[in-house]
Order: sequence, then structure tokens, then C-alpha cells
Amino acid sequence: MPSLDVASTPPSATSGPNRPTRSNRTWIVPAATVAVVLQWASAFVAIRQVGDTFSPGPLALARLTVGSLALAVLAVRVRRPLPRGKTLGLVIAYGVLWFAGYTVVLNAAERHLDAGTAALLVNFAPIIVAVLAGLFMGEGFPRPLMIGIVVAFAGVTLIAFGGSGGHGDKFGITLGLVSALLYAGAVLIQKIALRSIDAVSATWIGCVAGTVALLGFAPQTVDEVSRASAGAIVAVVYLGLFPTAVAFTLWAYALTRTDAGRMASTTLTVPAITVLMSWAVLSEVPTALALLGGAMCLTGVAISRRRNGFRRSTPGRPPRGARRRRAANA
Repeated sequence: MPSLDVASTPPSATSGPNRPTRSNRTWIVPAATVAVVLQWASAFVAIRQVGDTFSPGPLALARLTVGSLALAVLAVRVRRPLPRGKTLGLVIAYGVLWFAGYTVVLNAAERHLDAGTAALLVNFAPIIVAVLAGLFMGEGFPRPLMIGIVVAFAGVTLIAFGGSGGHGDKFGITLGLVSALLYAGAVLIQKIALRSIDAVSATWIGCVAGTVALLGFAPQTVDEVSRASAGAIVAVVYLGLFPTAVAFTLWAYALTRTDAGRMASTTLTVPAITVLMSWAVLSEVPTALALLGGAMCLTGVAISRRRNGFRRSTPGRPPRGARRRRAANA
């Protein structure tokens, strides 16, 4: 029975004769993606829930400390070689951008925005990733991807106008958009780094780099943890173990096996799921437009995940255009 081993196959083995066969592993990447989306959606709710207990920097440092420790255990177990040179630099760069910068800015944004609106603004990032990956990473602009992004973006716009029953201000909106830019830049750097490093090592070293970058918040973190309730501490531990350690490892695993644009577009479902979670946990009731927008997000992602083209050529038979040209030249 196939298993999801995020370290046993190096990135170079995702193509060529050593690539795992589609017949028995096609479910792994979709399953990993679903797990990532659910855990990242829950993170917006958890951050919002403990926002009155922890300030942005200490919350980020406490979360990343838990994540780094959990990932260290996994890294020791799989014993993959550590990166060097350019690859190490790329991993550190994406770690500082995503684990440190993005996390602090998002924590600050959620002191001004409800969870659903924060998730909405952050998820402008997949649009940026898809466009930049098409321009600079040779991924192109497949028709299903672009149609899916347009549909999902329309859904995101409906959520913006419909709201999710929370509150927001211009400063919070600005912070949310800055989070999206940090997220997009980090994904593109990570995609390049993952060409020569496994998912576990990339996630662990990136998380450690983010933790080191936030050590200036250590005294404040110790003070706030000592005064926090047990429930708030449990929420921070959850953020470190699941949306950080587990979700980022699964994300890196899936990113080595699919295009950056298509993978990032999948996270456009996060605002819709966050709206529902915040409704259930925080009583931030979504509006009808927000619910419709969430449905459009899901539809857009389903479209973007389709293979380009709806017709398959018969083996040994030239494409229709080639047959027409051959007939014209006959």
C-alpha cells in the first residue's frame, strides 16, 4: 500500500524513470492539498481567537518554536542531507519571508480584521503566484488555470463585498495585502529551492530561519506565555504543530509534484472554509454574498485543477491540427 513519504523521494525523482507511477499514487497530492487547505483555514480562526492574549511578534515566535521542535524530530528521523550554498540561501530567504514576515504581519492584520476577511486578502497571493510563475518560471498560462483563477477571484470579490459579519479598517486591509505579497514571494522562492531539497528539510530549515529572525521577541514572548490561559497556550501549540509543521511539510511535498500556479490556486478555497469555521467557532456570521463567493472559489479551484485540453489524442495518431495540415499538403 503506498504511503506519503515526504522525504524518501528527492525532487529530481519526480520526473523520469524513477517517478512514482500514477496508477497507485494519484490520490496523494490531492489528499495532501486538502489537508493543507483545512489546516491553514483553521489557522486564521485560531490566530483571531488568541489575538487578545498574544501580540503579533510573540505569537509568531511561540508558534514557530513549537513548529521547529516538531519538525526537528521528523528531520532527525528521515536523516536527509542538509542543503548548502545557493539552495540553503533560498531556503533561508523563503523561511524569513514566509514563516517570520508573513506570520507577524498576518497576526497584526487579524487584530483589525475578522478571520474571513483576513483569509480573503491573503488569498490574493495565488493570483500573483500564477502570473509570476507563468512569466518567469516557464509554467505558462494554461486555459483551465486562468479560467479557474478568474472564477475564484470573482468569488473572492463577492466575499469582500458581502463580508463575513466581522469588522475591518484600512490599516488592517493594508496589512492583509502585505501578507499576500510576502506569501507570493515566498512560494516562488520555495519552488526554486525544492528542485534540490526534500520537503522535510526545506520546511524545517525554513521554520528555524523564521524562528531565529524573531528571537528579538523572546522576552516579550516569555512574559505573555506566563500570563496566558491554558486554552490560549493550547491554541498556540496547535498552530505550531498542525498549520505550521504538518501543513507546510505537506505543502512542500505537493509543490514538488505540481506547478506553483496550480498549487497556489488551490488555496483560494481557504477564505470560504475560513468563513464557515469562523461562523462556527467565533460566531462571525457570513452573509449570503460571502457564501456565494465561497462556492465560486471552490468551483474556480476545481476548474484550475483540470488538465489543459478536453480531448486526448489517440496513441500513434497525430493531433487534429496536424492531420488537417497533412491533408492540405497532400
